[in-house]
Amino acid sequence: MASSALSGVRSPASPRSGATSPRPNKFDSDQLKTYIKKLLASTVQNVTWPEFKERERGRALMKEIGDRVKERMLEIEPRGFKYIVLTQVNENVGQGGRADVACHWEDSDTVVQEVLVTDSLICICIAFAVRTV
Repeated sequence: MASSALSGVRSPASPRSGATSPRPNKFDSDQLKTYIKKLLASTVQNVTWPEFKERERGRALMKEIGDRVKERMLEIEPRGFKYIVLTQVNENVGQGGRADVACHWEDSDTVVQEVLVTDSLICICIAFAVRTV
């Protein structure tokens, strides 16, 4: 189907987007993006793949990143959102990489993603803030 055929086509309103409900708060994604960028740089910048490959070290590192991002999300907006944080670390062997997310949701929901590439690792962190009713 041509993209021009899709212009103006919208999904029906969900119960959360009804005209009678108050306008929900929007999560401040700019604050979170800045935090994740600094967090990845300070946490992963000096880690090498052989270190990360050690099962407990890698698991602990990813858990620490996820927990700290979620804590920051709760500081930014403590109520009204469900938070999901995904962290992925791959060995960097010159293959390049890309992370994209396409989301279809309410205007108040948001996603933040950050990628850090070092000589040894590629670390991707994706954080979702989904408004609850």
